[in-house]
Amino acid sequence: MAEPKARLQGDEKYAMELQCLYEQFGYQKYKMSRFEEYALYAENKNFLISDDIITFSDRNGTLLALKPDVTLSIVKHAVASGERDTKVYYNEHVYRVSGAAHAIKDILQVGLEHIGKMDLYSVCEVILLAVKSLGAIDPDFILDLSHLGLLSGLLADIPEQLHQKLLLCISQKNSHEILQICAQHQIEQQTAQRVAAAAALYAPFPQALEQAKTLVSGDEMQNALCELEQIYAVLKSEGCADKLHLDFSIVNDMHYYNGVIFQGFVKGVPCPVLSGGRYDKLLEKMGAPTGAMGFAVYLDQLERYDQSAQQCKADVQLSYDEGTDPALVFKTARQLMQEGKTVLVSNDETAHHKEAVKIIRMGENAN
Repeated sequence: MAEPKARLQGDEKYAMELQCLYEQFGYQKYKMSRFEEYALYAENKNFLISDDIITFSDRNGTLLALKPDVTLSIVKHAVASGERDTKVYYNEHVYRVSGAAHAIKDILQVGLEHIGKMDLYSVCEVILLAVKSLGAIDPDFILDLSHLGLLSGLLADIPEQLHQKLLLCISQKNSHEILQICAQHQIEQQTAQRVAAAAALYAPFPQALEQAKTLVSGDEMQNALCELEQIYAVLKSEGCADKLHLDFSIVNDMHYYNGVIFQGFVKGVPCPVLSGGRYDKLLEKMGAPTGAMGFAVYLDQLERYDQSAQQCKADVQLSYDEGTDPALVFKTARQLMQEGKTVLVSNDETAHHKEAVKIIRMGENAN
């Protein structure tokens, strides 16, 4: 009899599934040290989710950090080695300060990075893998897409000193505050209304695309929307476009990011479980002007998903009473396992385990 496959649970389960997915597309595993020189993070704090970095000095007096991020290390390695066509994935622990007690949180993070020439196929491949990553977690997911060219073009006629305030309002979908700020600084009403409308725009991609076309002004926004439309067409041809939404409120630091940006959500988790985008400007800042794009899956957020989803640990609960022949129980369980099912055998015929999809009862109480 073939042995049933062991079922990994939680973070390990997702990490293994995603690793297999990325290797199918030729991405190689990247392994890094637990530590990195603090200077790398200090110089690029705006690229990080949090600027709470855990530091210490080694015996030589060099200030090191427990890594809070993997992308920066991958980029640093690619730049130092002169590699210009790098496709890697990672399955690494990152360390961040969490909560009022400032406890150190150890987070398993999975993701991938493509550093090199980013043509339409390359961009679509990364987004396709983001879609498939979310689908591996739960078929009930949404991937929200935006483009920094849309945001940059939207703010082109507004003084730069107001950009950060307005970007914060856009990220919060706070159209009322946008109109107030623009009124206070005598921004043209038509421009203010376009920014406020963009902040509120959120819909499945085909519907949102038609709305977005009414907000486009200038070549930068037109080119950005055209690229998003091309990406949608490619993913639609791959059967992966029905979960895509257009969302102007996705905002990343414009000093590092450019082009398409995205966030992924699964049912039962109120915050993104996946985030990514194109970050050519980071490579340029590090002295290697080339393309770069990637994403990370935040497995720590899936703890909430596992609790809320109450995922089944067995396909069948096989319940038997005291008088049932054990040999018959083994035979029945083995037949189910040969069908590819996982089986939870229980001697409590009245129990209904949450871990099981289907219950089969044996013995006098069978019905």
